[in-house]
Amino acid sequence: MPLRSPRFTSAVVGLAALTTALVVHQPAHAAADRIRLGSTADVARGSWNGPAFTMNGAGGIVAASMTRAIDDIRGGTGTLDVVVLAGSAPTSGSKTPECDAITALAGVNSCTTWTLTAASDGNNSQVNTDVRNAEFVYFAGGDQCRYAAWKGTALEASVESVVAKGGGSGGGSAGHHINSPIVYDACNGSVTSTEALANPYDRSIGFTTGMFEWPHYGAVVNDSHFVTRDRMGRTMAFLARAVKDGLAPGGAAWGVGVEEGGGSLFLDRDGVATQYGKDAYVVLADHQPEQAVDRKPLTYSGFKIWRLTPGSTFDFTSRPTCGYYLRSVTNGVTDAGLYSGTPVTDCGGQGGGATLAESEPNDTRDTADDATALASPGSLTGTMKSSSDRDHFELTLSSGRTASVNCAVPSAYDADLYWLASDGSTLTRSVNDGAGADESLSFTRTASGSGTYYLDVEAYSGSGTAPYSCAVTKS
Repeated sequence: MPLRSPRFTSAVVGLAALTTALVVHQPAHAAADRIRLGSTADVARGSWNGPAFTMNGAGGIVAASMTRAIDDIRGGTGTLDVVVLAGSAPTSGSKTPECDAITALAGVNSCTTWTLTAASDGNNSQVNTDVRNAEFVYFAGGDQCRYAAWKGTALEASVESVVAKGGGSGGGSAGHHINSPIVYDACNGSVTSTEALANPYDRSIGFTTGMFEWPHYGAVVNDSHFVTRDRMGRTMAFLARAVKDGLAPGGAAWGVGVEEGGGSLFLDRDGVATQYGKDAYVVLADHQPEQAVDRKPLTYSGFKIWRLTPGSTFDFTSRPTCGYYLRSVTNGVTDAGLYSGTPVTDCGGQGGGATLAESEPNDTRDTADDATALASPGSLTGTMKSSSDRDHFELTLSSGRTASVNCAVPSAYDADLYWLASDGSTLTRSVNDGAGADESLSFTRTASGSGTYYLDVEAYSGSGTAPYSCAVTKS
């Protein structure tokens, strides 16, 4: 089963050490432990702009997607409170690795870590008060069976109340699993792809349903550490089981497998997902398996698979019917090439969004490529042809709307991202260091009417013909 994520870097831990005056640590219950970082008072605010969700391939926080969630929920203004729920304490390093990373981000008022080791802790009154007063709940890595044990407790309803008020939820590894409506709970132990394909009714395969049902995310089974631990095969078995056993409404089940090492699927309030860091895979089983019975190998023809590379999008509200490749399982043996393939049909980018490729010259606002008609979600692509190259794209944004941009940058160069006003002044930016470092930003228009803006992708060092890809969504 998934393990709690490794500790964060000493830089983050050092930041936490500098804020020890803001740490409140109290054993609030015989089996519950509470540590709060940041302000001791919760934010009071009438409305929030979510929901927003982060689905991470490993247990740790992914700064880019977490920042996106924070910005979307607070609408770019004010601060919010976060609660981290863990089923076990870290075995080394900081006692609050997730909150250490979260409190280093802009827009965070406080972050409280609750370590709950008993199912009855789901009814702890202080835990539930903290959760209901928060705007985002993050489930740490560990053991998703412990989280599934909170089904039917007050804590389940408290987490749901955070999403209902426009907040959000997320998690990594085990915390990713619990955020899907069909949860592979691992309560009887973990299962490998080889074992699951050999017997889709292996005793280690169990599901919890009827817990968290997030908007636009129905009939999904989450999986983590996806490529590194070769989990495509077991996800295929999970989906075949979900269809065969009637766990997925409408006879179709969807798998979302996210890779570790920084992979994170961000889901906005409109059901549009944007991939960060590393690849993710959406897998569809839309018919009954040819063979899925106890003690016999799985046979299933034609799983539909979408590969989501960093910066790509997938619309879970209007789920695409194109852009996938096909893979099958015959007597427990999968086709080759599970993690890459040529789409059967091309729908203009993963998830069906439109793509606009840059055209030179576009080094200034006056020569910017016109992206005002780009559909949302959409993609902007280009290259840094020299170490001084600048690519400008013109966009518009209406009052109250938020534009979010996530750029996947190739390892050939270091590029920065700027959101400019119509007069060229910088309104927000993303300037992560290093070749291949991805960039992301978001901006909310608070003024009335519509405004014209420019996205500036600017070379910082290096150049090359490898393309960058910027996913643009407006919500």
